[in-house]
Amino acid sequence: MSAIAFQSLPPATGAATRLATKLGLACEDIDLHRFPDGELRITIGPVADTVILYAALDQPNEKLIALLLAGEALRRAGAKRLVLVAPYLCYMRQDAAFHPGEAISQHAVGRLLAGIVDRVVTVDAHLHRTTKIELVFPGIEADNLSAMPAIADTLAKTGVDPTTVVIGPDSESEPWVSDLARRLQLQHTVARKMRHGDRSVQIEFADPGLLSGRPALLVDDIVSSGATLMVAAKALKAAGATGTDAIVTHALFPPEMVAAFSDAGIRSIRSTDSVPHPTNAIALNEILAVALRSENKTPSPETTT
Repeated sequence: MSAIAFQSLPPATGAATRLATKLGLACEDIDLHRFPDGELRITIGPVADTVILYAALDQPNEKLIALLLAGEALRRAGAKRLVLVAPYLCYMRQDAAFHPGEAISQHAVGRLLAGIVDRVVTVDAHLHRTTKIELVFPGIEADNLSAMPAIADTLAKTGVDPTTVVIGPDSESEPWVSDLARRLQLQHTVARKMRHGDRSVQIEFADPGLLSGRPALLVDDIVSSGATLMVAAKALKAAGATGTDAIVTHALFPPEMVAAFSDAGIRSIRSTDSVPHPTNAIALNEILAVALRSENKTPSPETTT
């Protein structure tokens, strides 16, 4: 049995293949068969002592069952260590019961995954009141990586106006917005967001004068309904920004919404490849490979002579 293997829930995305190549491994597709009643049959690929399982956990319900079944098959076949790479981690937003009778999905899904794998590696997990990613996954290792180094590298290569102001849509965005601004040597500010529902938000800026006559770079971790981005873009235009571009870590919105973003005043929107999306423009394989270096006992082609 080899030391390490790389398997991906189907279909293997370009992001999964790029990461496996970066690690010097072959990306094997886990075979998934659906029975007429909707149940799944999972057939794993080659087993190793350590198996890296790659899963983009958007549209997650079926994928969670697939991971559960894959974990059973891999353990029974002799895998000693399972490492889940889920650049987007689902079910993190509900970390408390806000109304009587609600389930705390973060607790339930965290315990489910902790019972399947030995380590979880994710990017910009949507944590609110949970202070550390380790608290989501009791008894196992967990890493919550920042996408900002990858985003900064891409923007530095493609070029960014030095007068640009980096914008965060709410107070929770301050850590990653300030990090990105520091890396690019730009000014930044965060908005005050009042949410009235899943698709109803209000955005205000404490210092709108900072934005007048300057381009804005709007940065958000997750975009699903798109309401926050569109309201923020309109507020930036009202504050005198000369143009607004958007960067998103996890693009969960329907691709056809790009036209609505454009109508709201967003010139361009780019996302990381944490989930497959037409707006993908920023690869995460470099930061993920660094985090997985301790797991990978096989030298990558880039380091061999």
